[in-house]
Amino acid sequence: MEVAYWNERLVQLTKVEPSQYQQLYRDSKRGKVTCAHCREIIAFSVSIEQPPLFVHPHDDTVCQKAVQSLLEHEDQMKSVVNKTTVGFRLPERRSITNVATNSRSKIQWKKPEIVCRISSFEEQRDDQQIISDPYYDKLAKRGFMLDHYQWEAVKSTDGPLLILAGAGSGKTRVLTARAAYMMTEKQIPANRLLLVTFTAKAAREMKERMLQYPNLHPKDTRQLLVGTFHSIFYKILLHHDPNRWHQERLLKWEWQKEKIAKQIGRDLGLEEKEFAYDQALTQIGWWKNNLIVPEKVIPKDLFEERTLHIYKQYESIKANEQLFDFDDMLIGCYQFLAENSSLLEKYQERFSYISVDEFQDINLVQYKMVRMLAEPQNNLCVVGDDDQSIYSFRGSNPEYILNFKTDFATTKTVILAKNYRSVHSIVSAASHVISKNKHRYDKKLSALTNSSFMPLIFFPYDEELEATMIVEDMKKRISQGAKPSDFAILYRTNVSTRALFERLVHTSLPFIVEQEGDSFYQRKTVKKILAYMKLSINPNDTEAMGDLIGALFLKQEVLRDLKALSIIEDCSLVEALTKLTKLAPFQLKKLKTIVPLFTKIATLKPVEAIDFIEKEMGLTDYLKKQGNEGNTMDKGSDDVRDLRVAAQSHTSVIEFLDYVDHIIHKHKEIVANKNRVTGEAIQLMTIHRSKGLEFNHVYVIGVVDGGIPHDYALDAWRDGDDEPIEEERRLMYVAMTRAKEALYISVPSMRRGKKAVRSRFLR
Repeated sequence: MEVAYWNERLVQLTKVEPSQYQQLYRDSKRGKVTCAHCREIIAFSVSIEQPPLFVHPHDDTVCQKAVQSLLEHEDQMKSVVNKTTVGFRLPERRSITNVATNSRSKIQWKKPEIVCRISSFEEQRDDQQIISDPYYDKLAKRGFMLDHYQWEAVKSTDGPLLILAGAGSGKTRVLTARAAYMMTEKQIPANRLLLVTFTAKAAREMKERMLQYPNLHPKDTRQLLVGTFHSIFYKILLHHDPNRWHQERLLKWEWQKEKIAKQIGRDLGLEEKEFAYDQALTQIGWWKNNLIVPEKVIPKDLFEERTLHIYKQYESIKANEQLFDFDDMLIGCYQFLAENSSLLEKYQERFSYISVDEFQDINLVQYKMVRMLAEPQNNLCVVGDDDQSIYSFRGSNPEYILNFKTDFATTKTVILAKNYRSVHSIVSAASHVISKNKHRYDKKLSALTNSSFMPLIFFPYDEELEATMIVEDMKKRISQGAKPSDFAILYRTNVSTRALFERLVHTSLPFIVEQEGDSFYQRKTVKKILAYMKLSINPNDTEAMGDLIGALFLKQEVLRDLKALSIIEDCSLVEALTKLTKLAPFQLKKLKTIVPLFTKIATLKPVEAIDFIEKEMGLTDYLKKQGNEGNTMDKGSDDVRDLRVAAQSHTSVIEFLDYVDHIIHKHKEIVANKNRVTGEAIQLMTIHRSKGLEFNHVYVIGVVDGGIPHDYALDAWRDGDDEPIEEERRLMYVAMTRAKEALYISVPSMRRGKKAVRSRFLR
């Protein structure tokens, strides 16, 4: 059906703008949308592949005919318009099918596009029969089938070996089979092999898998050293200097590092709630992983100047108290072996054969360590895919894998180009995207399976409708037999989860958010806007006043004065702002100007309240002065726009605040219990977290310029730096290649309240 009663007015979908779809959807869930004939409650359906429509719970044939008659009657009534009487034109009769619309939006529903850049499918011939080797036959009998190139990598054991393993090409099988081959067929002792993985989970999975290989005993796998860079090199340090590197001295948690950094920041006069300490610690980690000591840092801006000061003091405090962090494990081991040549020789002999997984993601200190240990035999096997190098913020650099053949002149290269994960259309589309990168090995990935499915690009109006369309699509597919664990929703940054999280909270679908930390509504800038609103409802809200203090350009200790003044002067905390002393005259004047405005906030709609807080109460000035504190990924002004989108379907400040409190509570509950979720669940995660995983159905959201590629990469590109945009393209490639059977790419028409442009990666 295309016609219904909404808020007691007859509406026709062809005359409802997409900007209103989400409100219409919400109201239909509340029973506010009814059949225009029988007045029974009906649903408003929005989906990825079909235009929106009203869905009657029963056979709607009778109702359809009655509504059609109603529309025809309306057309007849229109014949009276434009008549004139005594030279005057009568006003045009208002059509009952009109509905008040948001005149800002001229965007209409757009049909989804099938990705057309798909090459012809070429069936891969079965080349397994041409391999004649007793060990290969043993593997095959155990179910470990290897293609020609995989087998070539397995039996290449001596000298430098570069295995370029495309997405879904079976690199884990190759790594484990190669280690098993070396121990059983080449008779290399297990304790002379070193296998470095990127995660502890990958290390466990490799050891478990190797127990299933022929002629390999559990004692062999126990002697085989498999682990992450940190775990392996920490064991070396602990063995040689257990007192210095005792685990009790380790700063294991981020809050421990932040505590030290904030202590240093207080001496600098940095407000705890205003300075991006998490970003500062990330920057310090980047410097350390690139072996840049404080004396060699050249700060680029004020943020880096402050971070450098924290870096110097942070290292000094750790040294004085004999503490260390995870970065120190790698640097400490590298320096320890570099300074002890005889000991280094023993480890070089001990680890005669080294394999490194995910080589495209290593950083400088890791590269130097591996290269040092591999000498002089250089029996070094590195496995990776330069097209999946996505961790530059940690110090990783694809140049190490790209230059490997230059650094090791006798390198043998094996390319694993068969994708065993995804159907042809997904592999072809992803390959077309990544082929535009300039700095990469030229390789062609091919799929073994074909399918009638073609990747789909769909066009929701905005983030709110995007979330609704995806959730409705998953519900439909689950009702048809799919499992919740078949689905993953991938996004560039965590802030993108807000609408999806809120939509899923109100369904019965099980889901997991692979994210640490707080809800969107607990972000620094968002909390300040919400604090204005809370204080307009309750001017004595102490917590809200604590959140707001920074936006008023006051220090946190002022909160104690406000509490005291509210008691002494018998007034609210908000009124106490006007009674502060020891402030500059301009500050006092500003406070006296904005305090009376608090009461008005509560009378506005939430979106209007945000605009009022920005323009009339000084938030814009705060954001301009604050800048982004060196955090190129998350800007306060972006959070304001995101909050405005979240608030647009709420009618009052108090109702919006109640909703926010509910979402914050649910977010804490779900994040706290995510490790207890067993069985079936939809996965929400960043593209970074999805690396190495696979799902039957994948939705990639926010694929517009500014989303992916991210704004910071576009800014760098405009300044002549191509590397960030190339990494963003690699991120898109990683996201696309997580999908096994179906891939849906969302291109919202509006993003953060502004018209969006389709990502350049999809053009």
